[in-house]
Amino acid sequence: MDNLVEQLEVKFLQKGNPAVALQQKKYMRNQFEFFGIQSADRREIQKLLFTPEHLPAKNELGSTINRLWLKPQREFQYFAQEMAYKFHKQLELADISLYENMVTTKSWWDTVDYIASRLMGEYFASFPEQRKPFIQKWVTSDNLWLKRSALIFQLNYKQQTDEVLLAATIHSLLPSSEFFICKAIGWVLRNYSKVNPEWVLQFVAHTPLPPLSKKEATRLIVQPPLRHKQV
Repeated sequence: MDNLVEQLEVKFLQKGNPAVALQQKKYMRNQFEFFGIQSADRREIQKLLFTPEHLPAKNELGSTINRLWLKPQREFQYFAQEMAYKFHKQLELADISLYENMVTTKSWWDTVDYIASRLMGEYFASFPEQRKPFIQKWVTSDNLWLKRSALIFQLNYKQQTDEVLLAATIHSLLPSSEFFICKAIGWVLRNYSKVNPEWVLQFVAHTPLPPLSKKEATRLIVQPPLRHKQV
């Protein structure tokens, strides 16, 4: 674990750009420090280190991620969450605790959306019996990012989307004027409209959604043109 983190830091320092770092920090509202590494360069570094000889054992994954999550530069968190996905075929029941900690620590959309849609999404696909208790826990919590996660963990489920749970989750969070909730409602409905536009249209028509959610939900649905009666 120590060797991986040390090698990663050396490579980040080599590729860092202070001018880019300032721009990245500003874009993230000055909440995080950055090395100033472009996404393509970071993924090249990850490609070198996402190998059996460098990755931790599964039983060391949590402690490695927690160590990376404590680092000030945001690139460490990006590396950690994508490293976690390398283990998505070795999921264990207790892994949800790790994902919850990642969502609720150093929280912002750039990490939360990946963790929710990729890591939590894979987890709940593997352990569907865990969905209802955790979603209920999250939507009734005071944590904005857990609430957003409750919505977007199904973002990539397509035909496997649990419509009943999705509808119940949205209703549990209404009415809401919180941007990240309204946007997430629209986002998950928009994605689902790619495979079931009729369901989305019916849901939108019978649910008092915030304007932003409604707009986002129906953005990809082609509505039939209005026909005017001939006089």
